[in-house]
Amino acid sequence: MMRLHDHITSGNGYKVRLLLTLLGLPFTRVEYDIDRGATRTPGFLRLNPNGRIPVLEFEDGRVLAESNAILCYLAEGTRFLPADRFERALVLQWLFFEQYSHEPNIATLRYWITHKLMNDERRAQVEGKRRWGYAALEVMERHLAEHRYFVGERYSIADIALYAYTHVAGEGEFDLARFAAVRRWLERVAAEPGHIPITQA
Repeated sequence: MMRLHDHITSGNGYKVRLLLTLLGLPFTRVEYDIDRGATRTPGFLRLNPNGRIPVLEFEDGRVLAESNAILCYLAEGTRFLPADRFERALVLQWLFFEQYSHEPNIATLRYWITHKLMNDERRAQVEGKRRWGYAALEVMERHLAEHRYFVGERYSIADIALYAYTHVAGEGEFDLARFAAVRRWLERVAAEPGHIPITQA
């Protein structure tokens, strides 16, 4: 059985848990206390030298890190990754957007606030992260005003990746009130059969 090295409140870990559940793939979880350096131990660094969760460990001992790479691997040959070459590239486009423009701002502020890690250096970065986080939400809002989902009008790993931290953006003190299309999309994703909440192991 696959093992997911994870932290229960991590949006990046949640992406993988959600897709594994949607696909009906059995797995076990290994929980790490990321606030106490559990992913910086020699044992964990042998799994992922970058010292971050999630990591998916296969029965044959192979390991795969980076949440969006794991999503691509698991979604191969399923309805969550389009067969059309251009649509697949569009999925990748949104995955790169999520990791470059969305996650570093929205997820980072959520982590600092919910884990009580704010300090003077981080407080100096809040305004910029807030500005760029809202800019990412604006990009999503414009797209979702004309589309039900991010690619091909179908639920895909592009939606899973962007849902993970958008639906808990309020925990990072982002106000989604003016993003009506985003909020409707969040409701659609949460209504998908097999959906699980972020805190479900």
